[in-house]
Amino acid sequence: MRIGLIDVDGHHFPNFALMKLAAWHKSKGDSVGWADAMFGSGYDRIYKSKIFTFSPDDNTPWDCEVVKGGTGYDIMSRLAPEIEASTLMDYSIYPQYAYSIQFFSRGCIRKCPFCLVHDKEGSIHPVEPVQLNPIGQHIEVLDNNFFANPEWRSAIDYLLKEGQKVNLHGVDVRIMNEEQAYWLNRLRLYKSIHIAWDLPQIDLTRKLIEVTRYIKPWKIMCYILVGYNSTMEQDMYRIERCRELGVKPYVMPYRDFENKVKPSQYAKDLAQYVNKPMIFKSCSFKDFSPRKGFRCEAYFHTNNTITTQ
Repeated sequence: MRIGLIDVDGHHFPNFALMKLAAWHKSKGDSVGWADAMFGSGYDRIYKSKIFTFSPDDNTPWDCEVVKGGTGYDIMSRLAPEIEASTLMDYSIYPQYAYSIQFFSRGCIRKCPFCLVHDKEGSIHPVEPVQLNPIGQHIEVLDNNFFANPEWRSAIDYLLKEGQKVNLHGVDVRIMNEEQAYWLNRLRLYKSIHIAWDLPQIDLTRKLIEVTRYIKPWKIMCYILVGYNSTMEQDMYRIERCRELGVKPYVMPYRDFENKVKPSQYAKDLAQYVNKPMIFKSCSFKDFSPRKGFRCEAYFHTNNTITTQ
């Protein structure tokens, strides 16, 4: 078979599902490559993967079977069981990325109202690691909640044995304890440890103070969700607590699954202010001027008790 692949979201980050599909089909002797409309009807099957609902779709009238998958199309979409069970990965389709992608668990212990992970993947459960990139220089660990995995110690052993630098995408500060902090410090970190303070109704200040006793605060980046049932006062509280503790905040404007809610100008201005360290360190948000003739002090003259969505 001749298989064509389409990464609908673009090639900004390797698509895990497409790499599994490519490796599985190649193991069966199939020809696999990026779909090219110039090739016309020469394909037996096209796979289109879309993660984000806001990504413009591919509307090419392919003259063959077209299989669409990914959360951007259907939250319940799945790879065929035999492909899902495979640990083969084809990194050659993304030669520009010299790193590996790895999961040690899927699902999550939480059911956050703004997140689809539990609905899509269920409760947290361990999964078998896949092949690493033969030219990989570090490992991107994409677990949603790394230490909630009941087999997190095995994952730590795996990463220490590989000896490569590690970028952890999901560490839940609410459940982190001294033992877990110890093992985090043993890993060679590629970037900051990623934690999140999504819900302003839960004050994580004490937990952050506890964690920074074990882990240097400059090693931690805290995602701050704004625009989802939070006020500007609540946004600034979380941001300033991180600043005081030496933790790097990173503002994430909320976007809903159906792509009906667009980030407000306030949310975009706040993200621009916080996410650029030179700006964040040099002035207050009130003094920040994202556009000619406008200072963010104007936001403080409005009623900041209303939600900033």
